[in-house]
Amino acid sequence: MFVARHLMLCLLAWVPAAWAQQGGDLQAQILYAYQTEDTNSLANLIQELTTRVREVADDASLRYHLAHAQYRRGLLAGAARAHEAETAFADCVDQLKPLLSRDVKSVEALVLQSACYAGLADYRRIESVLLRSRSDDRLNAALKLAPRNPRAVFLSSLNGLAYASPGTAEMQHAFAQLQLAAQLFDASSATSIDTPGWGHAEAYLALGRELQARGDQLGARNWIEKSLIVAPDYKAAQRQLAQLARHD
Repeated sequence: MFVARHLMLCLLAWVPAAWAQQGGDLQAQILYAYQTEDTNSLANLIQELTTRVREVADDASLRYHLAHAQYRRGLLAGAARAHEAETAFADCVDQLKPLLSRDVKSVEALVLQSACYAGLADYRRIESVLLRSRSDDRLNAALKLAPRNPRAVFLSSLNGLAYASPGTAEMQHAFAQLQLAAQLFDASSATSIDTPGWGHAEAYLALGRELQARGDQLGARNWIEKSLIVAPDYKAAQRQLAQLARHD
């Protein structure tokens, strides 16, 4: 009896850890496919996750991973495959709706849906104002709930850099936010198995690019190389470092 009870307790302790590890593995696979620009692997992950979400519709973690994979697919498709990008961002938004209907204070779901609404706005010109407003609403809600969430601060900085005029206070604020995002990512785990941990390599690369644009070649190199330390196969960072080397 004691042995049976001990085995049961061990099993109950193992199951959440196994689920968490599975989530971490999925996140790592999604990020690796994105960073290496492996669209086939990303498509296969999306297909697998879609099947699993249909089987277990109330699994919030699976839905989040599927939405994240769709977000990455939209980024990789870009303007070259506009219809695919639009569909991916729209699917990302839709996958997160059940999560937010159950928990309107889910910071990570708010941040990711904000990013997907912003991506969708680039491809639906007629609805772009409405979609950007929804993106801003989600991001502002996330920042109010978690002002130092690195993904929220990072996305906010990108929005500011994209729309602020050069030399303005708004541009300086956006740059300061990007620097803060990099610091916050430094203090957070990039390998957490039970919570979203994406954004480190992208934030470091974004800061490197911004410093390069400002003429700080050494600072740019440091942050781009840091991006590659986090993600050695990140093709966008590899290209940026090669470009920087050509201009040294």
